[in-house]
Amino acid sequence: MNRNLLVTLVLVTICTLIPAAASEVIVGAARTDQYIPLLKGKRVGLYSNHTGIVDGRHSLDIMLEKGANVTKIFSPEHGFRGNADAGEHVGNSRDPQTGVEIVSLYGNKNPNAAADAMRDLDVVVVDIQDVGLRFYTYYCTMLQLMNVAAEQGKQVVVLDRPNPNGMTVDGPILDMKYASGVGRLPIPVVHGLTLGEMALMINGEGWLKNGRKVKLDVIPCLNYTHQTRYELPVAPSPNLRTMKAIYLYPSTCYFEATPVSLGRGTDYPFEVYGHPDMKGYAFSFTPRSVEGAKNPPQLNKECHGRDLRGLDNEAIIAQGVNLEYLIDAYNALGLGDKIFTGFFEKLIGDPSIRSKIAAGQSAAQIKASWADDTARFRRQRKPYLLYAE
Repeated sequence: MNRNLLVTLVLVTICTLIPAAASEVIVGAARTDQYIPLLKGKRVGLYSNHTGIVDGRHSLDIMLEKGANVTKIFSPEHGFRGNADAGEHVGNSRDPQTGVEIVSLYGNKNPNAAADAMRDLDVVVVDIQDVGLRFYTYYCTMLQLMNVAAEQGKQVVVLDRPNPNGMTVDGPILDMKYASGVGRLPIPVVHGLTLGEMALMINGEGWLKNGRKVKLDVIPCLNYTHQTRYELPVAPSPNLRTMKAIYLYPSTCYFEATPVSLGRGTDYPFEVYGHPDMKGYAFSFTPRSVEGAKNPPQLNKECHGRDLRGLDNEAIIAQGVNLEYLIDAYNALGLGDKIFTGFFEKLIGDPSIRSKIAAGQSAAQIKASWADDTARFRRQRKPYLLYAE
């Protein structure tokens, strides 16, 4: 073989093996040369919150500095500044730094708030950090805005950001009879899509109301693949404070539909679980009323359970949706079906999982039951991927 050709092949192989994290990921919001021209002369609404940051500056400030006419901000669950409790109502207001009107879309008592606010806009820009879970509500608000934009003939521009759980596709696909504020689309618990890819899939699969299409532009990230271990520069919500919590979230969130505490009101939410009546555990914690968890489950009660902070992040990622923790608490409390509220099906998306746990199936056996779901979804989403798997 020609020596130069051999060297070239070796270099190509080495470059292919270097993880994407070796190059700095550039988020869509940093690529102003790509999206500011799309906004010139238009009235702009920005869907964002405290995560819309580029090198320490909010994309709102960057857009205004570049001459974009941003007249409204749409805020999701936890509010524009990201400090409200899960599910807490956040009212309309104005951004104190810029004076731009903030329209709260999570828990707004006006069902037409988005439609009313969008009438005097030309384009909605999406710049928000998602974590890639079906029950994480930021994509639900994006879907709401896309529906209104499609109905009113407005444009949507998504400034894409990496999905920290983008390497994983796992969990049952949502049975749409359980569609709710924590699940709006027929997708697995862990869908592996960025919001840009999600928007493309929503458009392409006809998931908007009446099969409408929205005028859509996506500004992709650079130097990102679905295997990139992207560490979030800002906590996306008050109780997802660490990467370990974000990786455990697909497996611990189901405690929200039980009396078991998952650590809200401690320094390590989503990284532990426990209950006052779970005996025989060496680890214990006591939830307190704190900012972002003002009235957590089992407030001021000593809970006994498991500390997951010592688990290796890569091992957590490899497990995907792991119901081992839920099954452990189920067996320890001995409440049977009474451990679950009706919220459980909205989170897990599959009405059969509760009965499988009651029948004594293992986490591995239950995971096998949705394998066909995830395989089918991987095929379905493939045309909409912007980044290598």
